[in-house]
Amino acid sequence: MKKLWVMMIIALFAVLAACGGGNDEVKEEEQVENTEEQTASEELEKLVVGVIPSLNQGNMQTAMDKLSKHFESELDIPVEITVYPDYQAVVQAMNYDEVNMAYFGPSTYIDANEQSGARAIMTQLIDGEPFYYSYIITHKDSPLTSIEDLVAQSKDLTFAFGDPSSTSGSLIPSIELKKQGVFTNQNEHQFDNLLYTGGHDATALAVENKQVDAGAIDSAIFDTLQANGKIGDNFKIIWQSEKLFQYPWAVSKVVSDELVAKIQDAFLNVKDQEILDAFAATGFTVATDADYEAIREAKKEAK
Repeated sequence: MKKLWVMMIIALFAVLAACGGGNDEVKEEEQVENTEEQTASEELEKLVVGVIPSLNQGNMQTAMDKLSKHFESELDIPVEITVYPDYQAVVQAMNYDEVNMAYFGPSTYIDANEQSGARAIMTQLIDGEPFYYSYIITHKDSPLTSIEDLVAQSKDLTFAFGDPSSTSGSLIPSIELKKQGVFTNQNEHQFDNLLYTGGHDATALAVENKQVDAGAIDSAIFDTLQANGKIGDNFKIIWQSEKLFQYPWAVSKVVSDELVAKIQDAFLNVKDQEILDAFAATGFTVATDADYEAIREAKKEAK
């Protein structure tokens, strides 16, 4: 009988110990969650920003130096802005926590959102509207007057996309050219030659200098290049896409909602024309992930 009682007491202690261990595990999990929430809510000591090279990198960097000073005065923390050499480099920089805010193209934003949880918070305005288009342009001396002409004569033409990850310089026009049956990918197409210039201004110059017969470009950047005299009036627009929501600024998970609100206010206070011109913008406005759902669907279609 005594042995039976001893065994029952031992079993009871074992159950209690197991329950206690479970509570300790729950407490540890709660502590980790609380620490993560606390870390996410703390404001950063430094804002590190990555920017895609939508225009010539040297010109962009000059404007970014001005923008970093503006942010520093508005946010009261150090700000470092870097123009990266290509679009996907900015995505990877956010994936590896090298930046906590970035300026993406709509297509590369979708990549960053899916890969690292980046969230859109801001975009630019063009004459009060957060939209732009993809253009296909030719030289004014070109016999091409429409996308139908481009398709019909494709075997004799050199066509230029911008950066492979650009929305207006690659994704959207490539979908149209696929529908027209003259493009599948860089190695499978009906053109005499096809190339990627790496930037919208490079595409415009290639068309203007007749190095290519036609090219795809961001409408807002095209208009700004002409307005600022960077290119002439030697162009024809032979195709225009549907409306596209403008390029987003997005933050990583470590940026608190409080800091996001301050960043949005800082953008709304940008008045420097050189900064605005770097983004072909007339101002800025708030953006959300939902604004880029059409691009998300376009990327699925392209795949």
